[in-house]
Amino acid sequence: MIDLFMNKTHSYKAHIEWTGNKGSGTDHYQNYERSHNVKINGKVNLECSSDSPFRGDASKHNPEDFLLVSLSSCHMLWYLHLCADAGVIVCSYEDDPIGVMLQFENGSGKFSLVTLYPKVKVLNESMKQKAIDLHEKSHQYCFIANSVNFPVKHLPIVEIA
Repeated sequence: MIDLFMNKTHSYKAHIEWTGNKGSGTDHYQNYERSHNVKINGKVNLECSSDSPFRGDASKHNPEDFLLVSLSSCHMLWYLHLCADAGVIVCSYEDDPIGVMLQFENGSGKFSLVTLYPKVKVLNESMKQKAIDLHEKSHQYCFIANSVNFPVKHLPIVEIA
């Protein structure tokens, strides 16, 4: 059964440190790297940058990656929770989400759509329809999807293991 954690507040803390000073700080747009580290106590440090079209290091994670992965991961975790509660046995779960970001003439931008493509394998045929239906409920409960101002769609495939 779902415990809705009514009237509780959860807070999260991180430390972000810019590591891209090449000696002259931000004296010119082209003279600094977008590299930075994300540190969260007790977790692996992440080397990050901006996306490559914005002068970033394509080999490092960027904020857009994190937003896309956050939506997919949150949906998956709620889905697994709801399946466990409903007696739907999930044997595997994969997703290849796609996000669309618009960039405006002034350089600003925003995500306009994210589509999740979860591919799920359940134990047997009798679980298939419930497994499909639980994606909508997962979407309704997802903390991250409830926090963004653009559509998050899900187009699941459910197969039998």
